[in-house]
Amino acid sequence: MTPSAQNLISTFDQLPESEKKEVVAAILHRTLQLEFLPLSDEEMVLSAEQVFLELDRGEAEDAQP
Repeated sequence: MTPSAQNLISTFDQLPESEKKEVVAAILHRTLQLEFLPLSDEEMVLSAEQVFLELDRGEAEDAQP
């Protein structure tokens, strides 16, 4: 991820929940206009792995007292 994208995510994380929802809605609306090429099998596996690793991290954090 580029530094500007990381900055965007960091700034997003600092927003109040109500503003986060507005930003998400605006981004999702804009993505409807983008054309995405189909993902390769390797890209799908890597994406799934990232999702599962993030879920594992979240569960591990929730399990800590």
